[in-house]
Amino acid sequence: MSTAAAPVRSGAVLADLLPAARHRYAVDAALVLGGAVLTGIAAQIAVPVPGSPVPVTGQTFAALLIGTALGARRGFLSLALYALVGMAGMPWFAEASSGWSMPSLGYVFGMLLAATVVGALARRGGDRSVLRTAGTMVLGSAIIYAIGVPYLALSTGMSLSAAVAAGLTPFLIGDALKAALAMGLLPTTWKLLGRRG
Repeated sequence: MSTAAAPVRSGAVLADLLPAARHRYAVDAALVLGGAVLTGIAAQIAVPVPGSPVPVTGQTFAALLIGTALGARRGFLSLALYALVGMAGMPWFAEASSGWSMPSLGYVFGMLLAATVVGALARRGGDRSVLRTAGTMVLGSAIIYAIGVPYLALSTGMSLSAAVAAGLTPFLIGDALKAALAMGLLPTTWKLLGRRG
């Protein structure tokens, strides 16, 4: 696997390469909606963690991929739509849950911020090489935990150390695997697109 960046337009994210110049707003709306739906579907891939109110899901991986593929603005809008519709009652949070009172809602807010940050990094080439993608995914995951873990502690009355033990530590191996998958997927996609472009 090469770490060389692909020779595709500087400052672009993957979604910018779609051929839709005359219908840009419609394409952007479809991408935002599609990202929200994809996150909701990925959230249903959930494995309960013993002793934790937070399951392992595909939701964080989807949020980070959406941010890098769509860019900061569309990534933010996509995750904001996902969060707002889920809080309004659509059962597409983890394990078909919805609403405001979940102890894991802080992770959803973290994903919104993380998608925005990784989208901004992707626009600067943060997804074009294996090492840059690794850094982008690690930062995105850290943002999710930086919001999710304290929210978990506050909403459940856990101490911060107990929230770390229940809401961060059990997920580190899975996050490493998700980052490794992104490290292969994103740079390879850019490389393939660069060869066509």
